[in-house]
Amino acid sequence: MIISYVQGTKLTFAYEHHGPTTGAPVILLHGFPYSPRAYDEIAPALAAQGYRVIVPYLRGYGPTRFNSPDTLRSGQQAALAQDLLDLMDALAIPQATLCGYDWGGRAACIVAALWPERVRGLVTGDGYNLQNIPGSIQPLDPETEHRLWYQYYFHTARGVEGLTQNRRAFCELLWRLWSPTWARNAERYPLSAPAFDNPDFVEVVIHSYRHRFMYVAGDPALEWMEEALAKQPPISVPTISLCGADDGVGPAPEADEDVEHFTGRYERRVLAGVGHNIPEEAPEATIKALLDLLKADLLKG
Repeated sequence: MIISYVQGTKLTFAYEHHGPTTGAPVILLHGFPYSPRAYDEIAPALAAQGYRVIVPYLRGYGPTRFNSPDTLRSGQQAALAQDLLDLMDALAIPQATLCGYDWGGRAACIVAALWPERVRGLVTGDGYNLQNIPGSIQPLDPETEHRLWYQYYFHTARGVEGLTQNRRAFCELLWRLWSPTWARNAERYPLSAPAFDNPDFVEVVIHSYRHRFMYVAGDPALEWMEEALAKQPPISVPTISLCGADDGVGPAPEADEDVEHFTGRYERRVLAGVGHNIPEEAPEATIKALLDLLKADLLKG
């Protein structure tokens, strides 16, 4: 595994590259609390078919670093999307097929919604991942609120200190809770855990979970994007949504509640026996979804 670096406007991105640089670009995006290790079985398989595969470390993870100590360590959704655009620009990628889940899925969905010309196709974990921040004041049903306990914990000073002192144990607990039927948690978690030692990890994570409930301000330069996202714009690019039937934080409902947000070619696939860590738990299903989009796009010309 070789890590490369490229400088963007706010970050120096660390990323893993697979396949020929001349291949059609595919960008694979991890979530919280995960890492590029989620795509260990996926990136080489796509590269073997001639695709240029980029697997970045998100802000606050692994060797990715902020360029300035004065930059807000924001974890808001608009910052993640802007990072993806900056990475594509820094690597001179005008258009790519995107795959992401959790935070990475949010970045991919936002870019697909607001900059559809930059996206050939989208594989999204758990459907429409744009946060409805103005609506966050409305309570959810008690079972859903219970599953979101960690978010409310992060709203407190105790939560900040808890994540600071126990980041590896805390994130391992989330892995087990969110992928309760996956037999490889204990085997795979140690491969991703070092990515959480990034010096900005805690600050970015805390900001993310406070901003989405309007408890902290975001980056003023990104306010225009947050205003656009508050309108819940549709996604028009060809999309396949992969949902884990055993997801411990957001189990897939029987009815597709996101279909109205997709105006282009769209398909939802519910994966039995799969939790929140979709690409790592279900690499074959993820590869198939990507290739179904890529091959269809190729045939379309």
